[in-house]
Amino acid sequence: MIGSKKNKTKNISIIGSGIAGISCAIRLKNEGYNVKIYEKNKSFGGKIDELKMMGYRFDIGPSLLTMPDLIEEIFELTGKKIDNYLNFKKKKYICNYFYEDGTRFNAPAEKKEFAKRASKTFNVSENELINYFELNKKKYDLTNGIFLRKSLHKISSYLSLETFKAILNIGKLGIFKNLSDFNDNTFSDKRLAQFYNRFATYNGSSPYKTPAIMSMIPHLEQHYGVYFPIGGMRMISKKLFELAVEIGVEFNFKSEVNEIIIKNKKAIGLVVNQKQIISDIVISNSDIEHTYGLMSKKITPSNVTKNEKSSSAIIFLWGVKKKFKELDLHNIFFSADYKQEFDDIFLNKKISKDPTIYINITSKENIEDAPVNCENWFTMINVPNNYGQDWSDLIKSAKKNIIKKLNKNLKIDLENYIDFEKVISPLDIEKKTNSSNGSLYGASSNDKFSALLRHSNFSNKIKNLFFCGGSVHPGGGIPLCLLSAKIVTDLIKEQKH
Repeated sequence: MIGSKKNKTKNISIIGSGIAGISCAIRLKNEGYNVKIYEKNKSFGGKIDELKMMGYRFDIGPSLLTMPDLIEEIFELTGKKIDNYLNFKKKKYICNYFYEDGTRFNAPAEKKEFAKRASKTFNVSENELINYFELNKKKYDLTNGIFLRKSLHKISSYLSLETFKAILNIGKLGIFKNLSDFNDNTFSDKRLAQFYNRFATYNGSSPYKTPAIMSMIPHLEQHYGVYFPIGGMRMISKKLFELAVEIGVEFNFKSEVNEIIIKNKKAIGLVVNQKQIISDIVISNSDIEHTYGLMSKKITPSNVTKNEKSSSAIIFLWGVKKKFKELDLHNIFFSADYKQEFDDIFLNKKISKDPTIYINITSKENIEDAPVNCENWFTMINVPNNYGQDWSDLIKSAKKNIIKKLNKNLKIDLENYIDFEKVISPLDIEKKTNSSNGSLYGASSNDKFSALLRHSNFSNKIKNLFFCGGSVHPGGGIPLCLLSAKIVTDLIKEQKH
């Protein structure tokens, strides 16, 4: 049901059609605003994209989904049933893990089953793991309402009993200890500590720098579950796009925003493909640094934009002429020296010779995503941002090291089975999404408070200018991007007209 008539004359322009931008558009259209999206690329979705080639289909971008209720909520707001658009399959096992010492662990989604299986693989008791889960749940429960679902830059967000409870328990949140120290102190088995350290990469950070509050991330997987959208991750942005069009959101593709027009400290529109477009409210779903660049130095960038950037990635999309029973939808091959790997990324600005490898194989769930007896491998490693390196040489070296590692773990000669390849580098990520230096999530959380204090969802210098997406509060990844859209919508609704 479209909202109140009083807002129908308000025109909103959104820069970018990532999942946050589309979700914002749907929410605001549902409130009665006129909403137009301007996208420089020829299609919607931002980082959620796909590639079809030689009988293979690859998801490009986020590959793990939790908290699908946040997507369902958007459909419900418009009176639609999500089942008519999108269906999800809940995974019984989250991910397969491979260690350099030969350890293999298939992680169950259910907590008790996870603890039982892990106690037989690692030097840990079931009770130790259950206690760890409960502590992570407490961190999430204390911070969810204020730090993830509200603007942290409004005084009103702090005037609640919920906030008071979080402040009283600040010592338990793990802000003053890094994630690696926390996990090392919790688990005597270094393999298990490495297992939980990897969750820092969910927002492109280092476990040796990011605060221990990030241990609440695995809670989201095991409490809410991990899902696969039938048809692939691209279906999420595709069906949200279709819903947006149905309710009257206007999409303008191949429409690059050249400037945010500011007059008397107020955003009044955009310059798109060198043409002026007047608007009452402007929302940027683009990278926050890129957004500041659209303001022609009329506004000084926030200090938050100076925070250390998140990591980037090199991705090899491989069509593989073989099926592997030991692999599932999500697979991780750990490096032998995790500390050195992150030092290389964030301190030495180079690619580790022994990188942790993530492989996503959607044909395990959607057999149509690969030809018969073949698999589609989305093979990714974390790398530093683009600082002008020779990426051609780095990609060749990375491929050699990745294949060597996979050959050792899987006991194969992988190059004999690759019949299709496409490479995505930090340069490609930067060009397609305007992400600063190719960073995947904007700012990293490599600081005590940066995990909680990302860039605000509104400008306190320019009226009627708002920000959503992975580079601003509350952070990167599909659930947080969806929450950023809700926060922006709530802020706009609260405005006095």
